[in-house]
Amino acid sequence: SPMEGCVLQRKTYEARPGLPAPMAISSTRPNSLPDLQRVLVVGSGGREHALSWALQRSSELETVWITPGNAGSGQHGLDLAETDSRGLIDHCLNNGVDLVVVGPEAPLAAGVGDALRQAGIAVFGPGADGAQLEASKAWAKQLMQEAGIPTAGHWAVQTEAEALAVLNQVQRPLVVKADGLAAGKGVTVADTVGEAETAIRDAFAGRFGSAGEQLVLEERLQGPEVSVFALCDGERIVLLPPAQDHKRLEEGDRGPNTGGMGAYAPAPLLDADGLELVRRTVLEPTVQALRKRGIDYRGVIYAGLMLTADGPQVIEFNCRFGDPECQTLMPLLGPELARVLQACALGRLDLAPTLQIDGRCSACVVAAAAGYPESPRKGDAIQLGFESDAERQLFHAGTRRNEKGELVTAGGRVLAVVAQGEDFDQAFASAYRNLEQVQFAGITYRRDIGHQVRSGG
Repeated sequence: SPMEGCVLQRKTYEARPGLPAPMAISSTRPNSLPDLQRVLVVGSGGREHALSWALQRSSELETVWITPGNAGSGQHGLDLAETDSRGLIDHCLNNGVDLVVVGPEAPLAAGVGDALRQAGIAVFGPGADGAQLEASKAWAKQLMQEAGIPTAGHWAVQTEAEALAVLNQVQRPLVVKADGLAAGKGVTVADTVGEAETAIRDAFAGRFGSAGEQLVLEERLQGPEVSVFALCDGERIVLLPPAQDHKRLEEGDRGPNTGGMGAYAPAPLLDADGLELVRRTVLEPTVQALRKRGIDYRGVIYAGLMLTADGPQVIEFNCRFGDPECQTLMPLLGPELARVLQACALGRLDLAPTLQIDGRCSACVVAAAAGYPESPRKGDAIQLGFESDAERQLFHAGTRRNEKGELVTAGGRVLAVVAQGEDFDQAFASAYRNLEQVQFAGITYRRDIGHQVRSGG
């Protein structure tokens, strides 16, 4: 039944030591966790709004700033760009910020975490070295091969001719991936050799800008997809409940790929034993492989997995929380989250309180703008009929206030409506009921999010 997926064994989520002592890594690790009163979240999307909302559930915290934020940030939104390291450092030093949580991949890949750490500020989010897990698909593939982590066979190619030669040689459809950061849109899962060829030509013709100057071609894997998130302090990890997101724009998983149209957690595809297998075969070897390269990875390791007949295989790694999986997961995490992220940032997960995981089911549906993902329309007025509470949440993404102070659309994915319930039917019924209280011209959303776990299918 759909219900079974929500009653996961708690013990699975506790941190477990057992990784070797650091060699090339000598960053300071304190003997106790310092005060935690002021936090800065970096980013402007639904993920960052959800993170700031979840952190505010800690009774210790006085202030959670967010920059550059969106219309959901309220009086704690700052006007600093997410890659403005100098501005971020000044704000932290002038306001006694105890912890910075970096949401998106671009500032991490650009070394914002490194700059803040050099200024003595605790940061949850890897340095530019660790962010290569996401910023270069070829680098991540090489790391997986060396560490024996299960993943699809692949070819890293630098030119169109090289890519077409591979395709010609294997004579079957491949997955075509831009090597660099393409905002979650740089992947084509080709159904025919012709489709793969078109994707290769498009990428080298500049469709993804510099992200597509190199490509990774991969064998197609078969099976359902699931996302697993590990909070990492450089040595130890804590696993969060697995989530599943819906990438396609249209119902029935059709239409173009998007950043994600909705998600749910815990995904019943992985039970406690399955999660333990992923910890053992994927996540712990990844942390060890990073350490072997002298990388002290303090942040989220997001493993996008395919559950094949031969067991879980890694499709991709990301160096941050997924969006919208983050929005789905945050309401399930206890008020200890702030302390756990701080402990990761300081390399001392062993000092953190145990992160409580709510046993309920969580459902998230994204409301997108007309024209998303190709050319989303902006500037439409938004009416909201409810506020976030313990059972249902409204997270802003592409929103802003116009000159008159009205709430208007300002991006492709506008809002995420999230709800919890005793089972998935209840959670999704609540999410869709609340979504009816959100209105703007051209609102676009899927009505079948979670069809895998809802009893109506």
